Amino acid sequence: MKIKPFLTEQFFALYEFSASHVLASSDCETTSIAELLDLSGGSLEEFGKVELGYTETQGHPEYRRLIAEMYESAAVDDVVILTSPVEGIYLTMQTLLEGGDEVVALSPAYDALHHVADHVCGKVQLWHLVPTETGWEIDLDRLKSLVNSKTRLIIVNFPHNPSGYQPTAGELEQLVEIARSNDCWLFCDEIYRGLETAFERKPAIPSAAEIYPKAIVLNGLSKTFGLPGLRAGWLVIRDKQIREELIGWKHYTTICPAAPTEYLSIQALSVRDKLAHRSREIVRANLEICAEFMKRQSALFRWRPPIAGSTVLVEIDLAQLGSHQTQPFANTTDYCHDLAQNHGVLLLPGECLGCSDRFVRIGLGRAGFPSALAAWEATLPPMAARSESHSGN
Repeated sequence: MKIKPFLTEQFFALYEFSASHVLASSDCETTSIAELLDLSGGSLEEFGKVELGYTETQGHPEYRRLIAEMYESAAVDDVVILTSPVEGIYLTMQTLLEGGDEVVALSPAYDALHHVADHVCGKVQLWHLVPTETGWEIDLDRLKSLVNSKTRLIIVNFPHNPSGYQPTAGELEQLVEIARSNDCWLFCDEIYRGLETAFERKPAIPSAAEIYPKAIVLNGLSKTFGLPGLRAGWLVIRDKQIREELIGWKHYTTICPAAPTEYLSIQALSVRDKLAHRSREIVRANLEICAEFMKRQSALFRWRPPIAGSTVLVEIDLAQLGSHQTQPFANTTDYCHDLAQNHGVLLLPGECLGCSDRFVRIGLGRAGFPSALAAWEATLPPMAARSESHSGN
């Protein structure tokens, strides 16, 4: 059975390395190897001595120890090191699911969170995030109606990509109770964890791994820590049998982590608080700039401010946006292609992530965000012309 197209990565492949102004990225500003080693106290000389042999399948003990420190109830043996975060999605779905199993997945979401599960079991029901006038919320009563004794797995990601939504600790407890009462697994992608405190409105919530034994948690160094080029990720799995079964699947994918990545990841984790702080400061500054932009352009965009993470989902009035053109854009996918091809500005169409055709994703984690946002604003129709058009309706 063929798997569904990975629309997000296909779209990025077209423009990510050619667009002059990248506004769609979900990761935070990165650093060089030399800068990372200088920050951590390592050295290029020491890095050069890393032997390029096989490594332990589950990951270097020190690497896993540093990760276990990030969780209140995780042991070193609960951690499985990945060769990339997305590998963790594939391994988890292959381990937990069989044909005919039922899955409930929060939507919208990064494509792999839906498509790999659908490929394996063939039955994924979407639990849709609910837009409000000023933000987003989850409908826990709707989740209760979707989950039953046949449900094998619930899939969520918090902080949420692409909306920037974050549940309260109480809402997370209710979600876990729904999983517990139906004896199903909970897969929680927490790769934006640590960016919550960029926003004053919401405190951090516990990791799902800390409050539910049947939770499997995914995280990595790509987003909060700004190191996507390392392809460094991990799973926290407290159930020994499932963990061993998953490692068995890993033998058929990457076998073991890359030795250079392990060394650099250990260095990064030793200064993780500094890396995360830098990312939070960039996101906080960019959020302020973005909020002002959305206020100026309120005739074009519906602004639902994010409360966690490094991404935001923006609704576009396509009719207003295309009012100065011969023919309005049919959807945001068409608009994003036009924007990238003709103006060098990259936004991600919401349709790639399972949204309606009115949304785009913006990333707040890059240092070049202000100039990229200015380049986007320069492509928009004049506000005076929009006001006249709006007053005639």
